[in-house]
Amino acid sequence: MFDYIIVGAGTAGCALTHRLSADPAARVLLLEAGQADTRAEIHIPAAFSRLFKTEVDWAYETEPQPHLANRRLFWPRGKVLGGSSSINAMIYIRGHRADYDGWAARGCTGWGFSDVLPYFKRSEDNARGASAYHGVGGPLRVEDLREPHPLSLRFIEAAQGVGLPANDDFNGAEQEGAGLYQVNQRGGRRESGATAFLKPIRHRDNLTIETGAQATRVLFEGTRAVGIEYVQGGETQQAHAAEEVLLCGGAINSPQLLMLSGVGPVDHLRAQGIEVVADRSEVGSNLQDHLIVGVRYRSKEGGTLLSAESPLNIARYLLTRRGLLTSNVAEAGAFAFTRSGPTPDLQFHVAPVLFAEHGLEPPPEHGFSLGPTLVRTETRGHIRLRSADPFAAPAIDPNYFAHEGDLYTLIEGVRLAREIVAQAAYDGVRGEELTPGPNLKTDAQIAQYIRETAETLYHPVGTCRMGPDTEAVVDLDLRVKGVEGVRVVDASVMPTVVNGNTNAPTLMIAEKAADLIRNGSPVVSEAALAA
Repeated sequence: MFDYIIVGAGTAGCALTHRLSADPAARVLLLEAGQADTRAEIHIPAAFSRLFKTEVDWAYETEPQPHLANRRLFWPRGKVLGGSSSINAMIYIRGHRADYDGWAARGCTGWGFSDVLPYFKRSEDNARGASAYHGVGGPLRVEDLREPHPLSLRFIEAAQGVGLPANDDFNGAEQEGAGLYQVNQRGGRRESGATAFLKPIRHRDNLTIETGAQATRVLFEGTRAVGIEYVQGGETQQAHAAEEVLLCGGAINSPQLLMLSGVGPVDHLRAQGIEVVADRSEVGSNLQDHLIVGVRYRSKEGGTLLSAESPLNIARYLLTRRGLLTSNVAEAGAFAFTRSGPTPDLQFHVAPVLFAEHGLEPPPEHGFSLGPTLVRTETRGHIRLRSADPFAAPAIDPNYFAHEGDLYTLIEGVRLAREIVAQAAYDGVRGEELTPGPNLKTDAQIAQYIRETAETLYHPVGTCRMGPDTEAVVDLDLRVKGVEGVRVVDASVMPTVVNGNTNAPTLMIAEKAADLIRNGSPVVSEAALAA
């Protein structure tokens, strides 16, 4: 018997395990479907795309997308200790303050920016030191890139030429502008949820960590969750929780597990032959994600990340933890407005390499890539079960571009990318535009290119939406409505996707959840958080 069972050792699960097991009287079980984070590519920053479609990746696919040339999009998700924080591009972005104030305005009191900032700071050990927006001494190391590529610096200079201000801290007072991303790295190596939160405490006597253990259903007595059924080594096991079951599987696996357990839309569950525990119509709904499109150019100079795995660069990395292999690939970026609103609707991810097909295809030559990314999306999709088989991948339908305004934001993003590369800062290195290609000029031509090539930026959220209304999946303390003893603690609880990368916000949710679980109410004062 355990007090808490945590399902999923991604960012949220690792952080929650760290905080809850700090109480020696609390017996904690952490279940992870994947294995330990032992692959070398996990810890070498520039190698992250080598992990896609391997044993550490769930390697999901969407349903055919009618507004994206009927394509199925590849959705990598981490299946390993650290979850997606072990296979991502390590960008540390919190989103815009208006994201969280917007949650509060929707009735999610206690989740406004002033409420959540202390939790961001508690996690953080920022190499720049403490400030009004940043913390030190937390488990998660946040650093500046060790050796930003000259092409990344050219982007920042060029972006100023089109009116974007320089911004040296996207997590500071203002988000708009162009700059270098801070990253989750420690001395040239990846800092994942596992290395930051789990590794230092894995030998606690009150903590049990089981890998290769895939949860198959939440065990209920009536409507109260009492444990988890899981399969490990081909054997079905059960574990029981005296206090709570905590689902940290992310925006795909948490709603999937709830539905497999009988909590979800009643008609859908009955169609799959699943006994209904609670009719929760929004489980799996409200799916949101960010789309990116590639604008790529040949470079007239060498030295791009195409050379990262040369013998010299490998030796330099192994000896000094410096050089091209410390790159997170998407080194520079920007936030910009293409239409009015409380937050920028466009983010750029800029790489000193020809990055295409999720990095699964080696770049054919030296070049650089600008990735306009839709971050203020109006489209909503959903996740549903294909069957009652817990090992069957769910049906993922993000419904991309169902709201046509999202497409026009990315059209403007492609135009802005071209304007930036046309600036004098790129003189001397700017080669031929490879994609979309100089012949694609009209909105219709660019739109067709986007429909045929846009890909996910790996930020699914919202499928177990938090809210005060009766239809929301979880309440403001993240407890699943209609049942007892189970909470969801991950990106699926976000009412709306934040304006930027989602790893840091997911960590914040886990930090706050730990206080909600231990104290019954959030501790919001910085003095209390520092204690």
